[in-house]
Amino acid sequence: MITLYGIPNCDTVKKARTWLTDHGVDYAFHDFKKQGVPTALLPGWIDAVGLDTLINRRGPTWRKLDEATQARVVDTPSAMAVMQEHSSVIKRPVVVWADGQVTVGFAEAAFAARVA
Repeated sequence: MITLYGIPNCDTVKKARTWLTDHGVDYAFHDFKKQGVPTALLPGWIDAVGLDTLINRRGPTWRKLDEATQARVVDTPSAMAVMQEHSSVIKRPVVVWADGQVTVGFAEAAFAARVA
């Protein structure tokens, strides 16, 4: 089963969900706002894609964080703490594919290749 993680009002998440639905791909949606950030999965996501990919340092949530909070994100434990407290700093969508692979973001060609 594919699980797509994100927030429902994110445009990129909307595009990914629409693409999956339009292509008849079954998936589960995990809403960070309602269901929280899956703490147990964060280390695996960080290992799979890296902190620089997983944390959206260009987004408005990151820019609104105070400098001290931003500066403390230096390793997996510190990044996890900030992601749990401010789920919107996580780049979206995070997709855990049926084979266990993790991707971040939406690109139609990449999704098409994954479900082919």
